[in-house]
Amino acid sequence: MAATTAQAPGSGGKRLSLTTQIMIAMAAGVVLGAIFNALDIAFINTHVVAGFLGMIGTMFVNALKMLVVPLVFFSLICGVTGIGDIRILGRVGARSFGLYLMTTAIAIAIAIAIATLVGPGKGFEMAGIDTSGVTGREAPSVWAVFAAIVPTNPVAAFANGEMLQIIFYTIILGVAVLMLGARSKPFVAAAEYMNEVMMKIVSIVMAAAPFGVFALITKTFTEQGIELFVPVLAYVLTLTGALLLHLFVTLMLILKLFSGLDPFTFMRKIRPAQVFAFSTASSNATIPVTLRAVTERIGASNSVASFCVPFGATINMDGTAIMQGVATVFLANVYGIDLGLMGYLTVIAMAVLASIGTAGVPGVGLVMLTMVLSQVGLPIEGIALILGVDRLMDMIRTAVNITGDAVVTTIIAKTEGQMDMDVYNDPNAGVAEDSLEIDEAAEAELAGLARPH
Repeated sequence: MAATTAQAPGSGGKRLSLTTQIMIAMAAGVVLGAIFNALDIAFINTHVVAGFLGMIGTMFVNALKMLVVPLVFFSLICGVTGIGDIRILGRVGARSFGLYLMTTAIAIAIAIAIATLVGPGKGFEMAGIDTSGVTGREAPSVWAVFAAIVPTNPVAAFANGEMLQIIFYTIILGVAVLMLGARSKPFVAAAEYMNEVMMKIVSIVMAAAPFGVFALITKTFTEQGIELFVPVLAYVLTLTGALLLHLFVTLMLILKLFSGLDPFTFMRKIRPAQVFAFSTASSNATIPVTLRAVTERIGASNSVASFCVPFGATINMDGTAIMQGVATVFLANVYGIDLGLMGYLTVIAMAVLASIGTAGVPGVGLVMLTMVLSQVGLPIEGIALILGVDRLMDMIRTAVNITGDAVVTTIIAKTEGQMDMDVYNDPNAGVAEDSLEIDEAAEAELAGLARPH
C-alpha cells in the first residue's frame, strides 16, 4: 500500500514535492480561515474549526512531538560515537553554545535599535484594553539555569521532554560508551538501527503533513481576525520587519562570514523546515524536520547535526529575543517610561539568559517576556496589549528560530570538516520522496524470522 501523492495538473503524472504540497495547504488554509473568520458562523467555529480541524492539527503536532525525544536520543548517541573523540565533542559543544548566544544577543540588539528608531506605541490609546489576568514569572538566576541542566532523574527528564537534561544525559552516556571501546559495538549497532527506524517514522508522519498544516493554518486564521491587528499595527509591522531583517540579512551574513557558503543555496535548502516551524510555532516539534533538512539537504554530518539541532531548539531563540526587544520598547512607549541605556542592556542580558532555560514550545515567548518586563520595571499587564496577535507573530519568529539553529549547525559542520559539499551544491539532494510502500519480500523474510522453529 503506497501513500498517495498529489500530482501537478498537466504534468503527465509528475508528483509535487512534499514542500510544494505543504505550501499549497498553507495558502488554502489562509484563504479558508479568512472566509470562516468573515462569516463567523457559530456551528463552523465550534464544530468544524475548533472541533474537527483542531483535532487534526493537535494530532499532527502531537505526532511530531512524539518523535522528538527518541529521535534526539538515538541520533545523539550515534553522533557522539561517530565523532569518536571527546575533545572534538567538547569543541563542537563550546563553539555551538557561543554562536547561539552571539546570534541571540545580536538579534535582540537589532530589535531594540529598530524599535527605538520606529517608536511603536507612542500615542497609543489604552481605552478599551483589558489588561487584567496577566501573571508574571520570576526570572531564574544564571546559576539556577545551569544547575537545572543536570537531571536528578533521567527517566523523568525523558518523560517530561526536558531537552537540555536529555542532551546532557545522552552525551554522558555516549562518552561512557566510547570509553568501553569494542564492548560497545552491539549497543552502537542497536542505536544506529533505532535511529534509522525513527527516521522512517518521521517519513510516515511527514506523509500527513499537508493535512496537518492545512488544519493548523485554517484554525489560526479563523480565530485571528484582522481587527486584532489594527490597534497594535505599529508593533506588528516593526516586529515583522525586525524578524525578516534578521532572517535574510543578519543570519545570512553570519553564515557567509563563518563558513563561506552561498546563503541563497542555504535558504532554498532550509525552506521545508521553515514551513513546518511557521505552521507549528514550535521549535521542538520541528526538530525532526530540521534534522532531515540539515543532513539530507544541506549535507551536515549526523555527528554534528544530532547535537547542534536539538541543542539550538532549546537555547537558541533569535526570533523570540527579537519579539522581546520590540515588545519592551513598545510597552515602554505606551506607558511613557524611559528605560535608558542600562535598561536596554538589561533587556538584552535577560533575553539571552531566559532563552537558555526555556523550552521551544508555542507561546513560550510571552512567558519569557514577563521575566524581562519585571526586571526593567514595566507593568506585566501590558502583555495583554499584544496577546491577540501573538499566535501569528509566534509562527514567524519560530521560523527565524529554527533558521538560526540550521545556520549554526551548518557553520560547525563546515568548519569541523563534517560536511558533504556535494550534497550542499546538489539542488536535488534530499528532494526525493521517501517510499512508504511495504516491501513484501522483506515483510515475508521478517515474518519467517519471527516464526518458532
